[in-house]
Amino acid sequence: MANEISLPLYLRTARKNTIQRAFDATLLFLLVSLLVYRLLFLKNHGFVWLLAFLCESWFTFTWSLIVSTKWNPAEIQTYPENLERRWFAELPAVDMFVTTADPGREPPIMTVNTVLSLLAVDYPADKLACYVSDDGCSALTFHSLVEALRFAKLWVPFCKKYNVQVRAPFRYLLADPMSTSSANSEFKQDWKKIKADYEQLCLKIKEAGRESAPCDLTGEFGVFANIETGNHPSIIKIIGEHKHETEGDEEVPHLVYISREKRPKYPHHFKAGAMNVLSRVSGLMTNAPFILNVDCDMFVNDPQVVRRTMCQLLGRENETDVAFVQYPQCFYNGLKDDPYGNQMIVLIEYLGHGLAGLQGPSYFGTGCFHRRKVIYGVWPDHANDPARNHTLTKVMIILT
Repeated sequence: MANEISLPLYLRTARKNTIQRAFDATLLFLLVSLLVYRLLFLKNHGFVWLLAFLCESWFTFTWSLIVSTKWNPAEIQTYPENLERRWFAELPAVDMFVTTADPGREPPIMTVNTVLSLLAVDYPADKLACYVSDDGCSALTFHSLVEALRFAKLWVPFCKKYNVQVRAPFRYLLADPMSTSSANSEFKQDWKKIKADYEQLCLKIKEAGRESAPCDLTGEFGVFANIETGNHPSIIKIIGEHKHETEGDEEVPHLVYISREKRPKYPHHFKAGAMNVLSRVSGLMTNAPFILNVDCDMFVNDPQVVRRTMCQLLGRENETDVAFVQYPQCFYNGLKDDPYGNQMIVLIEYLGHGLAGLQGPSYFGTGCFHRRKVIYGVWPDHANDPARNHTLTKVMIILT
């Protein structure tokens, strides 16, 4: 029987780079030869020759920096199936942050799809909490999230039952699996039902957006009555709280809505300010040791992403070795052959793998898992209380 402690959680292997290295070395030799030639005959050609020498020197310097980053490319392979076999205790909790600012420029249905893809990841539901920061303080966004939670109670079990890979409904439901012979009758029936429910969700959000008020601004929506977008108190709403009464695939993680306080005479620092508030609020409510932040126009295309991240964060002998795990962005509906470079192939495929062979890439601002310690510098005072790490703490609406 294999020693379970020795099972790897991740493996970093070097890419073969012989041909590319030979090409880069040849090009470097040619560039240096050109500079030497310019320098030797500089006094015979005057100012124009000097200007060319300076420009070519700067190009050689910047080109050398880029080549050095991709000189030792590496691949990182994770083994999420070994997590439970290596770690006998429970998996650590993760707080997921979604930021949105304007329901006009960032349609709520887009935010809803991002949230749904996060709620449905393949990870224990009681270890996840999703916080949505709405800098637009929009009743429409809050209403959309309330409706999305109802749909999530159907969507999450469906994804886990049929092992759906792309768990954003608007992408998954574009394909028609009815024509495939491998689909059984139960799946086809469930697929038709989930598609009808999603279309109903989209219709509700679309109709709410056409109204001056998306819903009756009473009860839990009363706080949005007569509110000013840039001048309002903080609003914190627990839309959905994970209940231990349900078991298995029916569980849905916590979902919390946050609209931070804004005043006209005080700077709010845009997304950075929103992230600060999300960190403070989540630290009081769930205080997960790891944080994921994504923009509202993104979705998870791999349900194992949290487990793969834990492989890299937990697989290190010293937690100070890795502060964060950054994932690249992939774009859908791009032009064939990507003529304008919108897919950032060079950045991701070449520079990204090259940086992985060094200390890893820099923080891109989204799609990143952080250790909470890195954000705080030290643990909050109550971090050692295990009950607060896994239980959602009620927070009143702040009216100051």
